[in-house]
Amino acid sequence: METIVQILARELGRKEEHIQNVITLLDEGNTIPFIARYRKEMHGTMDDTTLRTLADRLTYLRNLDKRREEVKASIEGQGKLTEELSAAIDAAATLAEVEDLYRPYKPKRRTRATIAKEKGLEPLAQLLFAQGRDCPAPEVAAADYVDPEKGVNSVEEALAGASDIIAEAISDDADLRKRLRELWRSKGSLVSRAADKEPEDTVYRLYYDFTTPVSRAMGHQILAINRGEREEVLKVSVEMDREAALIVVRRAVLVPGAPSMAFVRAAAEDAYDRLIAPSIEREIRNLLTEQADEGAIKMFGLNLKPLLMQPPVKGFVTMGLDPGYRNGCKVAVVDGTGKVLDTAVVYPTFSERKKEEAIDVLSKLIRKHGVAHIAIGNGTASRETEQMTVEMIKRLGGSVSYMIVSEAGASVYSASKLAAEEFPEYDVNLRSAVSIARRLQDPLAELVKIDPKAIGVGQYQHDMPQARLDETLSGVVEDCVNSVGADLNTASAPLLTRVAGLNATTAKNIVKYREENGAFTSRKQLLKVPKLGPKAFEQCAGFLRVPESANVLDNTGVHPESYDAAGKLLELCGYGMADVKAGNLSQLPQRVKDYGEEKAAQACGVGVPTLRDVVGELMKPGRDPRDELPKPILRTDVMEMKDLKPGMELTGTVRNVIDFGVFVDIGVHQDGLVHISQLGAGRRVKHPSEVCAVGDIVTVWVLEVDEKKKRISLTMKKPS
Repeated sequence: METIVQILARELGRKEEHIQNVITLLDEGNTIPFIARYRKEMHGTMDDTTLRTLADRLTYLRNLDKRREEVKASIEGQGKLTEELSAAIDAAATLAEVEDLYRPYKPKRRTRATIAKEKGLEPLAQLLFAQGRDCPAPEVAAADYVDPEKGVNSVEEALAGASDIIAEAISDDADLRKRLRELWRSKGSLVSRAADKEPEDTVYRLYYDFTTPVSRAMGHQILAINRGEREEVLKVSVEMDREAALIVVRRAVLVPGAPSMAFVRAAAEDAYDRLIAPSIEREIRNLLTEQADEGAIKMFGLNLKPLLMQPPVKGFVTMGLDPGYRNGCKVAVVDGTGKVLDTAVVYPTFSERKKEEAIDVLSKLIRKHGVAHIAIGNGTASRETEQMTVEMIKRLGGSVSYMIVSEAGASVYSASKLAAEEFPEYDVNLRSAVSIARRLQDPLAELVKIDPKAIGVGQYQHDMPQARLDETLSGVVEDCVNSVGADLNTASAPLLTRVAGLNATTAKNIVKYREENGAFTSRKQLLKVPKLGPKAFEQCAGFLRVPESANVLDNTGVHPESYDAAGKLLELCGYGMADVKAGNLSQLPQRVKDYGEEKAAQACGVGVPTLRDVVGELMKPGRDPRDELPKPILRTDVMEMKDLKPGMELTGTVRNVIDFGVFVDIGVHQDGLVHISQLGAGRRVKHPSEVCAVGDIVTVWVLEVDEKKKRISLTMKKPS
């Protein structure tokens, strides 16, 4: 039997020693970002995604081991555990297989079979099910079991009870269930019908008469069908050719020519129709849902990462506009660090006069504070606010640019306890304007304050298993924060909470220490923060930056445990710390190469992967990996849907990637859809995530525009 380490090594295509090292590191309480970044020699440079997959599978396999032992103990307690059964349980590769083997021994509620056994009919059932050549005809055999005192009043009642016992025995056959489950998965069909005879035109119209093979059912189809069923708009089933399934059952249980064969055949058909088929249908539905959920959760994570990692528009005074009709457009001006400079409320949608007043107020704020960029929330009244902004920019001579920013989750944040603590002097509406401005300046720092589910880059996120979704999305946020790093002296408590090794308490204690003692001047000072011990310091130190520190390494991703190695490396290559500060290390990689990477690593007391990381960090102290990504599109003009014409070439930003395509912001307020069939030029695309990710800047061409339904069809295939 394979060990957990061997299984993981085979599944992930990694060395067993690396898998064992990761398991040991996880068991010692190390975080995945820390392991991924600072223990590369131990795991063969696995990335954070692979490490999280390993951790998930490790949990599953350990739970599987635990369940195996529980099942064996239960069967042993009944005195029924054989060597063969024990070996079969040990060899079961999934929890479903373990449960199939346990089924005959699992304490059952009273069933038709248990009632028949209580009446003393089990020997009759065993005799008939054995289908021996010398077995009398069922009616003859059953006559011996007629006993009114036990509740068996006739031969027919005895045979009915025996049939129930045989049916349950067939249903409990683990090998048969496994074969039937595989048959349903390969040959079954997922069927959806409208619940009403004359259904209304709803979003579920595609599924009013829908059939697809179980093996080809797409995740988004399953999630849509499940929701339609919950809303009682659809009736859903999994259908299987009964005769094809019964052939498998008969082959497994019948002995041709036996006197009781016909009786057993009838019991087998009853077992399939009454017990096995409904059970397997539920299993298939659950399996499809689990797979769809996992796919959607994975897709959400894939979308969330590039959204969080969008390049910041740093260092500029920014105006945030939270559009609205009745309550007006909320305005906040923040400086280059996100500090609020001014707020206002204007009413550009009320009338032409009010629009002119709004332009006047905003223009004065722009001139007063030197606003460079405007961030406009994409919610209610966004279109009118954008048009007013463009008009104002033209009057100002084009010195300001704007960008439509997703305001998903802004209202959730604005009403949160966190926002109230951060902005006690502002009402809920103005807080959202501040959040919108900051989302343009530093998307990651602002979006970490919001529940990832509210950010809006997935599909059916509210239908997902919430604990699993939260776990996955929290992992994505954590990986993003740690890949960028956090400024120890400016990071908010929510941002610090996502740093490896820190939690809500230690994050708040860092902020409190900062407020009481002034800015941190070194990483070592972290050890003075209450409840932040050596283990937490080890995990978090490399991800926190201290630009104010006298030690330039405190503003890099070099871990304090490698400071001596970094100093030794600089010395080997003829440099000093002053060269790091001055950025005079352009020849460092070449000098390391000339010296010999392995020789240099050995001299510094580290592995080659760590040496390479140290070189990269020394070259760019304080660098932000997001700065190397394509910059977001800032606009000064506006287009409307009516301006779009088929064949028109546009540049846009990918806003969401889902199973059947991608949504692209092309600057007309309504995102256009590039269907999966329009993504690849000359090749078949299995999933849109192969081609693009959220935040990508792409070139698209207009295929079709439906103004009434507000739909824009786009293509990424250049028209010939």
